[in-house]
Amino acid sequence: MTATSMSKGGNLPVAAEAVQVELSWSGGPGAPDADASALLLRADGRVRDDGDFVFYNQPQHASGAVRHLGKRRDGGGTTDTVGVNLGALEPEIERVVLGASADGGTFGQLSGLRLRLLDAGTGGQLALFEMEATTETAFIGGELYRRAGQWKFRAVGQGYASGLAGLATDFGISVDEEPGAAASTAPSTAAPQPASTFPPAPGALAPPPAVPSAPPQPGPPTVSRPPITPAPAAFPSPRLVKGEDQLPVDMRKRLSLRKEQVAVSLRKHGVEGVTARVILVLDASGSMSFLYSKGVVADVVERMAAVAAQLDDDGEMQAWTFASNPARLPDLTLGDLPEWLQRHIRVGELTLFRRKKPRKGLLPGQVDMRAVGIQNEEQKVIAEVRTYVREHPAAAPTLVLFFSDGGVYRNKEIETELRAAADEPVFWQFVGLGRSDYGVLERFDTLPGRRVDNVGFFAVDDISDVPDAELYDRLLSEFPSWMREARRLGII
Repeated sequence: MTATSMSKGGNLPVAAEAVQVELSWSGGPGAPDADASALLLRADGRVRDDGDFVFYNQPQHASGAVRHLGKRRDGGGTTDTVGVNLGALEPEIERVVLGASADGGTFGQLSGLRLRLLDAGTGGQLALFEMEATTETAFIGGELYRRAGQWKFRAVGQGYASGLAGLATDFGISVDEEPGAAASTAPSTAAPQPASTFPPAPGALAPPPAVPSAPPQPGPPTVSRPPITPAPAAFPSPRLVKGEDQLPVDMRKRLSLRKEQVAVSLRKHGVEGVTARVILVLDASGSMSFLYSKGVVADVVERMAAVAAQLDDDGEMQAWTFASNPARLPDLTLGDLPEWLQRHIRVGELTLFRRKKPRKGLLPGQVDMRAVGIQNEEQKVIAEVRTYVREHPAAAPTLVLFFSDGGVYRNKEIETELRAAADEPVFWQFVGLGRSDYGVLERFDTLPGRRVDNVGFFAVDDISDVPDAELYDRLLSEFPSWMREARRLGII
């Protein structure tokens, strides 16, 4: 394709399978830096969740189709690049908005502001769009959009006075407060406020109207699921665990039935009466936000509490959350389950700002989720849990229940950690929560060179639809055989 110089509102077809979008500018003394970004949108003009925002603090989309490739400087000029593999975009993604934000000033302080569209395969220039700006602190340079099965590019040139946060929230992203702004003392994410924008020029992209979020409700949301099937009446009732009698009546009834289901599953696999330390690990990356906001993660935690109540001699669970970094959560005890869910089962907002301050109003033991981040770095939390087990030896083996919605890309590092853990008294049960790309976790059962198979994995489309009996059977199906082999080899 011949390179095309474009005017605002112009469009052209894109035949390349993959493209690179270069934002470039020059700046003198006192001029701000700028950062390129991309938003992956459905047909309704909004993201599916926070994972559909690619920028400097979340440089890769879970699908791998969109990546923030970083900056290069040449003399007085700077270029920031986003790569888009159009052929790898998920079918429900109809548009990729190509944005930018100014850090510490306005785009009017920059000269030579332009966007270049390149064929990623050949490096050839497909389009050039030279832009003008004044007081804007965020900008939409262009967009890639699907029309009748063909990808096209549109030159947009629309400015925002409300920075990257304003640009992001207009398309459905939940973000944290700007540094210095008053922080909420509530443990749940604050509803995003509509951003103020410059009126679009004729032919420019008009952002979708902001949709106000519902006000936070007390306590974790509930998730509909098929009724719990009680265990056979002939099976003895599970033991009462300390703190269980302090739970609300409905939660206590659910826990009792679930403990029976766990006991039945253990009996099926020939390990009735076994004890184990149970550790819970929860993905908190950006793509998980929908599962937190809908109460799915809170429901998962309540269901896993029954596993700990039946297996662990003190009924407690150690817990971690992770994204870019791991964070230890307070131990979960049964008597504190309702309060624990309200304080700790929440996803952090996207951290758009480079300078981070401790969040005001955090309750004792709460984690500032901005420090956890939003990327997938499973190997870090695996290493931290391994260290904990080494430093806190237990007579019983350890069962790690690890929940993630995919987007795994640190395959080599994860494999290194789990191979090294094969000689440790820990079984790692991974559960995929219906997104995609679980990487090495799906292949671990077939990886040779380990003394014992120390990893289990299964994925479900919607864990809320999986009955307790089926869920516990799948969670505990490989743990007993690992225990027998680990015991034979002297690992436990």
